[in-house]
Amino acid sequence: MQLHISPSLRHVTVLPGKGVREFIKVKVGSRRVSYRMLFYSLLFVTFLLRFVFVLSTIDSIDGDHSKCSTIGCLGKRLGPRILGRRIESNVPEVMYQILDEPVSKDEVQGKTDVPQTLQEFMSEMKQNRLDAKTFALRLREMIVLLEQRTRTAKIQEYLYRHVASSSIPKQLHCLALKLANQHSNNAAARLQLPSAELVPALVDNSYFHFVLASDNVLAASVVAKSLVKNALRPEKFVLHIITDRKTYSPMQAWFSLHPLDPAIIEVKALHQFDWLSKGKIPVLEAMEKDQRVRSQFRGGSSAIVANNTEKPQVIAAKLQALSPKYNSLMNHIRIHLPELFPSLNKVVFLDDDIVIQTDLSPLWDIYMDGKVNGAVETCRGEDSFVMSKRFKSYLNFSHPLIAQNFDPNECAWAYGMNIFDLEAWRKTNISLTYYHWLEENFKSDLSLWQLGTLPPGLIAFYGHVHVIDPFWHMLGLGYQDNTSLADAESAGVIHFNGRAKPWLDIAFPQLRPLWAKYIDFSDKFIKGCHIRAS
Repeated sequence: MQLHISPSLRHVTVLPGKGVREFIKVKVGSRRVSYRMLFYSLLFVTFLLRFVFVLSTIDSIDGDHSKCSTIGCLGKRLGPRILGRRIESNVPEVMYQILDEPVSKDEVQGKTDVPQTLQEFMSEMKQNRLDAKTFALRLREMIVLLEQRTRTAKIQEYLYRHVASSSIPKQLHCLALKLANQHSNNAAARLQLPSAELVPALVDNSYFHFVLASDNVLAASVVAKSLVKNALRPEKFVLHIITDRKTYSPMQAWFSLHPLDPAIIEVKALHQFDWLSKGKIPVLEAMEKDQRVRSQFRGGSSAIVANNTEKPQVIAAKLQALSPKYNSLMNHIRIHLPELFPSLNKVVFLDDDIVIQTDLSPLWDIYMDGKVNGAVETCRGEDSFVMSKRFKSYLNFSHPLIAQNFDPNECAWAYGMNIFDLEAWRKTNISLTYYHWLEENFKSDLSLWQLGTLPPGLIAFYGHVHVIDPFWHMLGLGYQDNTSLADAESAGVIHFNGRAKPWLDIAFPQLRPLWAKYIDFSDKFIKGCHIRAS
C-alpha cells in the first residue's frame, strides 16, 4: 500500500499494492495554521528525537552516570519507553566471562593475598582503582575461598555430630557397668519381672500393652516412668521391654531396684523369645547383609568426609547412614511384633527417645477401620520443617523400581509412637513385603533408599495406615530447636528423633528439661555416674 500526499496537503491518495488502483480522496478544510509549517515541524521533531538518542548513546559509552546532560538523560529515560528500545547492561562483558569460568579446587591454593572479608576487598579496590577484569578476578578468588572454608566447616560440624551421636557417653557406660555388677552380686537386682502372680497379665488383652525395644537403660527408664506417672489407671498398664543379650542384666537390675508399681513391667532379652530360636530369622539375615553392603559402599566416615565433590548435605546423609542404630536389631524388631506377641490383639510400640506427657489409654478407643498401623502423618502441620515429609523425602524416585511403584507425593508417617492392630496384621503380608524390598535394596547397592527402617516400613505398611491426631506424637525435638517449650508441653508424646538425643551433650538445652524431669538425680546410680540435669 502506498500513501501519496498532495503538495497543498489537501488531498490524500491511498494506492493498494495488488494492482487495483483505488483513490481515497480526503478533502481537508482550510485552517488558520499553515499545513506546510506543520509538516516541517514534524520533520524537526523526528530529527530532535534522533539527536536525543545520539546523546544517550554517548553517555552510555562514557559510563559516567554522575554527569549526565539534560537532553541525554531525557533520551535515556524516555527513548526506550517511546520507541520500545532496550538499553544494554552497563556491566562490562569481561566480568561475566571471568565469573562464569569453571571453578578449580586449586584456584586459591597457596595464595596469601586473597581478601578475607568484604571490608578488605573494598579497601583494596578503592586504593588500587583496578579495571573491571581485575575486579572480577579478585572478587572470584574471595568468593571461592569463602565457599571452600564454609564447606569445610559444615563437613566438620557434621562429622563431630556424627561422632557425638554414635558414641556411648561414658556416663551411660558407667551406669550399665554398675547395674551389671549389682545384677551379679545383689539378689534384689535379679527379681523375676514381673512376679509370678502377675505373669497371666502379660497375655491378657483386657490390659493396655506397650512394647519398648531398647539397649539404653537410662532412656528406657524415662519412657517407662513417664508412661506410668501420666497414666490414669496404671494398674492396667503392661510394659514389655525388649533388649539385647548384653543389656539384659543392667536393664533387669534397674527395674528390679526401681519398681513402677502398680504397673506391670516385663524385661526380656531377644534370645529368650522362642520364635527367634527357630530356624532362619529374616531380621538377622537382613542385618548381616546390610552390614556387608554398607562396609563395601560407604567406606567409613573418613572416606566420606574426604570426598571433595559432594555437597555437605549429601555427606551428612551418608554419615547418618553409618550410625549404629540403623543396623541395630532393636530398630528392626518391630516388624516381627505379631510373632513376638502371638497372644496379643493390639499393642502400642514406643521408641526409647520419646517422653509421654498424657494418659495413653484412650489410644485403645481409636477405631482403626481395619488398618494395621495407627500413626501420625508427617506431610502437613504448622511446623513446615518437620511436617513436610512425603515418600520422595525417603525413597529414591530416580530409580525406576521406586518410580514405577509409588507416588512421590504420598504422605509419609512416623515411627516412634504407633498403634499396631496385631489381629489385622496377621491377615496381611506386611512382613514379607518388608523383607522383599530390603532384598531389592541390597541388589541395588542400597540405591533405593539410604537410611534406617522407615523407608521399607513406608512401603510395607502402604495402604495399611490409619492416621491419628498429631497431638499423640510431636516430632523433631532431636534435630531442630524451633519447637517452643509451650508447644512441646502441650503434646501428648514428644519425640527426640534426630541426632540431638536428650541424654547427649549436643541436646538442645531448652528442650532437655522435658526429658530430664523424669530422672531422679539423687539416685545413687545416677549420682555415682555423674549424670546431671544439664
